[in-house]
Amino acid sequence: MRACDMANRPFRVCLVVALVSLAAGSSQSVRAQSQASHTEDAHAASAYTAREVMIPMRDGAHLQTVIVTPKGQTGPLPILLTRTPYGIPDQTVIDTEASKDISSALPSWKAFQKDGYIMVYQNLRGRFKSEGQFLKTARFDANDPMQANEVNDAWDTIDWLVKNVPNNNGRVGMYGVSYAGMTSGITLLHPHPALKAISEQAAPADQWMNDDNHHYGALRESYTFEYCVLEQADKNKNTNYDFDTHDVYDWYLRVGPVRNTDKLYTHGKLSYWNANLDHPDYDAFWQEEAWYKKITGSTVPNLNVAGFWDQEDPMGPWDIFYKSQAHDPNDTNFIVAGPWFHGGWQRTDGASIGPMLLGGHKTSKEFQDETEAPFFAYYLHDKGEKPHWKARIFETGSNTWQTYPTWPDKHVTPQSIYLHSDGTLSFTAPEKNDAPYRQYISDPANPVPYRPRPISPTFPVREWRTWETMDQRFVDHRPDVLTFTSAPLDRDLRIAGPVQAHLFASTSGQDSDFIIKLIDVFPEKGQKSIYSNDEGASWAQSLDGYQFPIAMEVRRGRYLRNFNHPTPLVPGNVTEWPISLRDHDHVFLKGHRVMVQIQSTWFPLIDRNPQTWVTSIPDAKTTDFRAAQQRIYTTPQAPSHITLPVLQ
Repeated sequence: MRACDMANRPFRVCLVVALVSLAAGSSQSVRAQSQASHTEDAHAASAYTAREVMIPMRDGAHLQTVIVTPKGQTGPLPILLTRTPYGIPDQTVIDTEASKDISSALPSWKAFQKDGYIMVYQNLRGRFKSEGQFLKTARFDANDPMQANEVNDAWDTIDWLVKNVPNNNGRVGMYGVSYAGMTSGITLLHPHPALKAISEQAAPADQWMNDDNHHYGALRESYTFEYCVLEQADKNKNTNYDFDTHDVYDWYLRVGPVRNTDKLYTHGKLSYWNANLDHPDYDAFWQEEAWYKKITGSTVPNLNVAGFWDQEDPMGPWDIFYKSQAHDPNDTNFIVAGPWFHGGWQRTDGASIGPMLLGGHKTSKEFQDETEAPFFAYYLHDKGEKPHWKARIFETGSNTWQTYPTWPDKHVTPQSIYLHSDGTLSFTAPEKNDAPYRQYISDPANPVPYRPRPISPTFPVREWRTWETMDQRFVDHRPDVLTFTSAPLDRDLRIAGPVQAHLFASTSGQDSDFIIKLIDVFPEKGQKSIYSNDEGASWAQSLDGYQFPIAMEVRRGRYLRNFNHPTPLVPGNVTEWPISLRDHDHVFLKGHRVMVQIQSTWFPLIDRNPQTWVTSIPDAKTTDFRAAQQRIYTTPQAPSHITLPVLQ
């Protein structure tokens, strides 16, 4: 196995636990590679020592753990712990590589080691050499102290570390991105007394409502299937599905109804994938997985980190932040958000998002040096000052860091921007003489792709990482996509807070999806991008006229009334569709235009809605999928609009 290629492998594989490389295979493979490619001289030059231990859990399972200690440690140091399902660094890798500039693989490491920490990395139960069954769940029962879960495993690990790791100061911090963010954040439910600070970064919190697997009940088909293959196909490695079709759009369309993936290809081998298909509604299975709802407050100082273009876990950090904020007597609940894809603050310099430059900022390094490292230094080392803000956010458009004493900011004024039947968008409400609606035909046999074709597999990462920043002109003017555009703005439009859409729509079917996109349209001339100084850049790489997505979301009609118990839509009935577009901090600059796009398919990111009534969409038959006429209403009685949190 080669070392983890930060440009080509998914962040879940190249997780923050990778000091220099995180193999997508067994730790034995990493050891063999490292021993073959490094000399004893390099080994002797290491600034760190590492040892691998098997830490016992309360149920008898032992978890594979690597403890990394600075050589020449002169006094007690705090412990920083990361718990992951993706594989931990091998001792030989650490010994031979840690003397190099390891910030290229783990930027936070360099910022952390200015203060000094004992770094600990642990494979979750059932992964690699860790014993027990891989849980793939966030369930926690406070009434069952012997239950195998991530909360209890973290408690037992911390308890062992503070008692058995020499020269530690009795304080432990936890951090991690994505799954490792969840295993950090979930400790809020029952923290060990030695746990003094956590940073849950891009942590999933509700897998049905708005994180990895579903958005408001709409199954994220391609990502969920391919992620389940990644983690469940082989205990000892991360596996990529071997598609036999270059354009996976065609592969998923050929599969037909979603259940066919298991019938034709995986044959019961992916238990979590089948659990997604067996539980299409927000039943007890998913409600129990929504662990953040059990948070009673900020029980440990916690720094949430969110990316505004996070293609995997966009809502979890905000869910955790808002739930913890409900009881925060010591003011220890914080959030940082920035111009990042999933985990981008730990794998790029953050100088751009997609093709957009960020005003000379290296937002990732700024976060690591100015926020992340000082947060842990304050709570684990008694160094520096407590954060004086509640939210620290990089505001795109103006390309400036902003700090807020409250979030949302109390100076925000909700303003509605309205859709009009002539295809315009304005802050003026529809009038009586406007046409009542615009319409299109949604055909599940010809779904709108979610990014330009050919669509690559999710893993190993290619376009998946940055698809949410892609120019939306690739679907503009499709007959099944409606576009509404404002006049060029005569002043900057600054939004900071939750964005909420309200569509008034009807369908000729009995079920439907509506996808809405809020877009910043750049001027047609003179826009600078990351390609501006590249003489080989193509015409298409220009930012002139770029349709830059700020927020995009889907809502599934069967769940408009009740998430637990779906009900059919009434054909032709005008219904309000509230669609949360999450929190944002962005400036639509003077001269830019605001755009809204609406469509009913987003494939294969979102599974196709049959648009007829079926009890379970995963179990729909091919004959259930039918075209439907969709109408978006623009009248005084049914004024489709987006409410923006405008900050003066």
